[in-house]
Amino acid sequence: MNLRALTAITLLVSFIAMSTSGVLMLIVDQPSFSIRMHPVHKLFGVLLIVAIISHLRLNYRSLVAHARHRSAIWAASVLSVILVLVYAVAILNTQDPAQAAAVDQAAERLEQGTAPDKP
Repeated sequence: MNLRALTAITLLVSFIAMSTSGVLMLIVDQPSFSIRMHPVHKLFGVLLIVAIISHLRLNYRSLVAHARHRSAIWAASVLSVILVLVYAVAILNTQDPAQAAAVDQAAERLEQGTAPDKP
């Protein structure tokens, strides 16, 4: 299998894994479920990044040609602004440090499959 075919298959499977796990986390709006899906989402997120880098290297000239269209520049600009705004909302959403630490510890225990501490 050549690099182009491997990249295409990796992109497809990673996209399916990321989109289905993301949609499931939206539908099943429970932190315990999101924590169970987190390893799938993380692993295929990393694979998606690697495949995208490969795709960009393999298709650089075509992508630059597409990016020269006014509509592509406009769409990229709008999406970039939305991305920055969503990141800003997430980062500026302050939480009580003690509660955040408790949630992080509980999530770590759940990901490791260990029993929670008893009070």
